[in-house]
Amino acid sequence: MTWTATMLTLFPDAFPGLLDLSVIGRARSERIWSLETVDIRDFGFGKHRQVDDTPAGGGAGMVMRADVLAAAIDSVDRQERPLIYLSARGAPLTQRKVRELAAGPGVILLSGRFEGIDERIIEARGIEEHSLGDFVLAGGEVAAMALTEACVRLIPGVLGAPASTEEESFEGGLLEYPHYTRPREFEGQPVPEVLLSGDHEKIASWRQQKALEITRARRPDLLKKPAGSNPAPQNKEQDQ
Repeated sequence: MTWTATMLTLFPDAFPGLLDLSVIGRARSERIWSLETVDIRDFGFGKHRQVDDTPAGGGAGMVMRADVLAAAIDSVDRQERPLIYLSARGAPLTQRKVRELAAGPGVILLSGRFEGIDERIIEARGIEEHSLGDFVLAGGEVAAMALTEACVRLIPGVLGAPASTEEESFEGGLLEYPHYTRPREFEGQPVPEVLLSGDHEKIASWRQQKALEITRARRPDLLKKPAGSNPAPQNKEQDQ
């Protein structure tokens, strides 16, 4: 079965966007994964296909209606795929969760707009909420693309070398070590000699130490997680 991402959105023309570029786009053209869009406005009410209304209890902005969203969601064949709402209040999206999603049949992603969506649809349809971080976007489409790309690159056959996904930040609880390439010296800064030594044991040790230093400086919270909270490959790398 092809891994499939279904986007529930008010802006279907936003897709595939960046998902049609580079290795992700090539994998889609090769049918390693597929992308579907559902225009929520098709399920709106009246001549103007209204999808939102004023918030109960008052307040600024508008809220997406539960009945409209229910109709859009119910039009999709879920095929045991999780239904996820990209939300700033959601649980942080982790690499462990991404791996779990990538190993399944796909995802159904709900991109909200305005002030948010009616809470009742979240409860009624068993929607998971996930966030990319502690910030707010105008809508969920960019987040949906990010989640999809994170999953698709883990699907076998998308990236050339398996090590590209096995040696990642967060996989072993650390951020990536620094990378270098030609030229050997750039504006007075040389490539560290250890990386040119050919001694793989010393290189691995150097990378591990640098990953630990960077993690300690930038994400000390990762070092406080209990052992086993992330898979632990031999090396750590990321491509974000």
